[in-house]
Amino acid sequence: MLALLLAVPLAFTPLEDASADAAAQTGPPRAVIAGDYEKKTLARIDADGEVVWSRPIRAIHDLQALPDGHTLYQTNFRNVIEANADGETVWRYDAPKGVEIHAFQRLPGGVTLIAESGTRRLLEVAKDGTIQVEVPLTVENPDAHRDTRLVRKTSAGTYLVAHESDAAVREYQADGTVTWEYDVGSKVYGVERLANGNTLIGTGDGHRVIEVNPAGETVWELTSDDLPNVDLVWVTMATRKPNGNTVVVNCHAGPANPQILEVTPDKQIVWSFKDFDRFGNALPVAVLPGE
Repeated sequence: MLALLLAVPLAFTPLEDASADAAAQTGPPRAVIAGDYEKKTLARIDADGEVVWSRPIRAIHDLQALPDGHTLYQTNFRNVIEANADGETVWRYDAPKGVEIHAFQRLPGGVTLIAESGTRRLLEVAKDGTIQVEVPLTVENPDAHRDTRLVRKTSAGTYLVAHESDAAVREYQADGTVTWEYDVGSKVYGVERLANGNTLIGTGDGHRVIEVNPAGETVWELTSDDLPNVDLVWVTMATRKPNGNTVVVNCHAGPANPQILEVTPDKQIVWSFKDFDRFGNALPVAVLPGE
């Protein structure tokens, strides 16, 4: 079922600052949007540590800050919501019964890529609710909760899919043909095609980030051994910045570790964020708006 809502006044709720140093950052301060399903909160924290807005959620596995100031998020594994800068819902997709959503991406032209676990398919959905593209997925160990984690469309028009249940990343053409596959060997979460043609992978409970070339060779990796006093526990989102640095979301790692960190190609930490006051130990998604 698809529901399209325009300008429904479900505004984000500003919170009062719990303490002056609730959000602890190292390195140059920046704004963060993050979602945590332990404290059931999605919030934007400004560079000065102030909460700009907050919204209650039940569960979340993907998040995107859009160029126009809107935010694409979810409140549970059955929906995708676009909110404007004032927190009003301007678009919404609701999954059919028995289907879960763990990935979505706004594409050029306003179309939204949505991964449906359970039906094992990708959809490109227009603003008016029309399904423009449907891509069947190959899943060896079907599970409505674990068929997919993050999914991203590449500049070549193919689709990269992190299959948690199969511990693998697969690349698909629009007709469902698998053109590339990589056995991650762990409950893989994040995937991103880089400008150099390699693939950046957040390995989930593999405790590392890896960059893999088209031949399946690991050309760069980040593990806890590379980071003094930091344990990588459940590595979810991993994003390569234009300057070559990598932003990593470190879920379930406990308050002794940062929830988000940025490292250089030679694995030096240049920025980190943790806030176990406003967020908890189940923070799988975070983006840096405007970057």
